[in-house]
Amino acid sequence: MNEPSSNRLTRYSSESVTAPDELTAAILNKTAAVNLPIVIVCIGTDRSTGDSLGPLTGSLLEEKMPSQFFIYGTLENPVHAKNLHLTMQHIEKVHPASFIIAVDASLGRRENVGTIVLGEGPLFPGAALNRTLSPVGDLYLTGIINVSGFMEFSVLQNTRLHIVMKIARLLSQALYAADQEKQREFSALSDKTTNVVPFPPWKNKEAEPL
Repeated sequence: MNEPSSNRLTRYSSESVTAPDELTAAILNKTAAVNLPIVIVCIGTDRSTGDSLGPLTGSLLEEKMPSQFFIYGTLENPVHAKNLHLTMQHIEKVHPASFIIAVDASLGRRENVGTIVLGEGPLFPGAALNRTLSPVGDLYLTGIINVSGFMEFSVLQNTRLHIVMKIARLLSQALYAADQEKQREFSALSDKTTNVVPFPPWKNKEAEPL
């Protein structure tokens, strides 16, 4: 559960039929100049319905078997407040130069529930619940899953799974589409030149376990 910065935010409604394509295009635009491994860190826990958006997204994305993105945070191996610091240390060791996209659930205004927010810069996990955790990422995607302002812990526990799943499916769909486009770009450039590789063909698997 996070509280993102309000700078340079773009919002996408999960009710919009054009949202997947628009979100994919935005992710590709924000990572167009990135010539580094891209790591997706999906934050949250499956022990709370509202806070399960991150690991649900990670699991759905993992099932699609992306070829260009490394995934941390799934239902089987969630990344949460207790292991976030260790996870980030592990990522720094395994992927010392990488571009990190953080994914997390968020609370917001009633009219924004069901909205996905894309923002530049780091995500601050736990801020909405008054937790002090290290900032994560170069880019972030948050899904507003319920209303903020009162008894946040209870709100998370009583969030409808339908809303969480809907946003998780959209996020995983957009991220996978971006992954596939990057794979096509890599293949096209590899076909044109045999001695210059723009970025390595990352292995098609989930990120290494801690």
